[in-house]
Amino acid sequence: MTEFLESLWVQRVGFVVGGLLAGIVVEFVVVRRARRLAAKTRARWDDLFIESIRGVPTIWLGAGGVYFALNVGTADPLLVNTLENVLMAVVIGSVIIAAMRAVGGGAEMLSARRDGAIKSPTLLVNLARLAVGILGIFIIVQNLGLDLTPLITVLGLGGLAVALALQDTLGNIFAGVQIILSKQVRQRDYVRLSSGEEGWVTDVKARNTTIQTFPDGNLVTVPNSMLASSIVKNFSKPRAALWVSVEVGVSYDSDLEHVEAVALEVAKRVLKEGDGGVPGEDPIIRYHTFADSSVNFEVRMMVREFESQGPVRHEFIKRLHRRFADEGIEIPFPIRTVVMKGGPDPKRAESSTPVS
Repeated sequence: MTEFLESLWVQRVGFVVGGLLAGIVVEFVVVRRARRLAAKTRARWDDLFIESIRGVPTIWLGAGGVYFALNVGTADPLLVNTLENVLMAVVIGSVIIAAMRAVGGGAEMLSARRDGAIKSPTLLVNLARLAVGILGIFIIVQNLGLDLTPLITVLGLGGLAVALALQDTLGNIFAGVQIILSKQVRQRDYVRLSSGEEGWVTDVKARNTTIQTFPDGNLVTVPNSMLASSIVKNFSKPRAALWVSVEVGVSYDSDLEHVEAVALEVAKRVLKEGDGGVPGEDPIIRYHTFADSSVNFEVRMMVREFESQGPVRHEFIKRLHRRFADEGIEIPFPIRTVVMKGGPDPKRAESSTPVS
């Protein structure tokens, strides 16, 4: 038994297994408890930090176990040096992964706090993580003692070739960055493009922007370059509330003052009692046309957001129709007088009718 415990391979395996077990214990006891404590606080930075280092203690303690195992007894110096470089790369790589998680999460938190920015855009988060990853690769290469000049030269030439081959993709990436930085389009904004697509903006990715249509809820992907160059009508800016218009026509025999008073009363009740109205904004009525069979006017009401237009317009038309019926206000049918070519002249036929 003593000879077995004094065996170099047994000691080496013991260090490796012990390091991994210690890492697992730290992960499932210390880190998990810290995550529960962080969840009880109002701040989100502690949750981000705990989530970023997930799995890192196991890697570090496991690498430490391997390092101590290499120093047990004597081994091939070349093998030891190679494994030590690998361990260093693994440890630095784990730090880089944690930093990428932290930077990505920080980008999500900051973009969510800033008014007018898209919350957690995929493009912004991925670019932040990519920048940290590239920096980490340079750090690993430098710590391995390799010359960075050939690598930079290769990356420069490769980047030029990639830029020429992926012009459309890079154009969409830069257009996506422009969309985010310009703040002209925000998450959950209802937009309509000049090409006809419309809906709520949900995310900006590397190649496209996703829009959720209304009312079917389907997702439409629009290339970032197309969105950046299109004429975009944003129904959510400068504020989400907007006017909804309803066209109404009444008979020429109607008392227009009475009609206006009744329509305003109904509109105010709809905005106050209905879902989606803005009670603080008084409705507006404007007569605008002497039509063929009616005097037409427009009723404008302020609603909270784009999707509130339908319910408010629906409720207003129902109530106004019922109230006009109660008040004896006529909404006339369209009237057309049709004269057929070659037919009798109505005036001549009327004048030639015998009088009894």
